[in-house]
Amino acid sequence: QVRLVESGGGLVQAGGSLRLSCAASGRTFSIYAVGWFRQAPGKEREFAAATSWSGGRTIYADSVKGRFTTSRDNGKNTVYLQMNNLKPEDTGVYYCAGGAGVRTLEHEYAYWGQGTQVTVSS
Repeated sequence: QVRLVESGGGLVQAGGSLRLSCAASGRTFSIYAVGWFRQAPGKEREFAAATSWSGGRTIYADSVKGRFTTSRDNGKNTVYLQMNNLKPEDTGVYYCAGGAGVRTLEHEYAYWGQGTQVTVSS
């Protein structure tokens, strides 16, 4: 089994920054990639970003491209999502997920964290 724990969410003003962390434990060797998804109030969960543990491949949703950046600390089994120039529409619960490939679809990720709330005020 793999356990994923997100942290780093909070309240920030528009234009500000936050860095989310996703710490993995357990059978982490079974995860090839980590994806970030988010769910705004009243909306379906959507893809934001995904990266391989090696860093060789990273993809971003158009809505966050140029503002969000992923990074990794393999020694700590942790993936980060640096979010800059945040907008009110970035508000939501952010989830990290572990899967076998760098993908954009939820069902392609087998392991999920509990989520962390990000609120961007205008």
